[in-house]
Amino acid sequence: MSAKLKPPTKFPAPDDLRGVLAFNIRLLRVRKGWSQEELALECDLDRTYVSAVERSRWNVSLSNVQTIADALGVPSWVLLKPPEKGKTHAG
Repeated sequence: MSAKLKPPTKFPAPDDLRGVLAFNIRLLRVRKGWSQEELALECDLDRTYVSAVERSRWNVSLSNVQTIADALGVPSWVLLKPPEKGKTHAG
């Protein structure tokens, strides 16, 4: 049995682009009910890569931002838009 999917709780600083990207990817992934592995399969990326992106450990190419956005069903700019505190939504 897999662990319960939990949305991010710690908001990134608006100028922390990797943190913003990580927050938005995790939020949207959890909303779809996908594990990191399911997102990785949809994107044809490695699960460890998706995990590293969600932990802000990896610099991501623009083409991978687009690939992830396509899999999540949002425009790529949505992944890079800082979330507003009090609103846990992207897109």
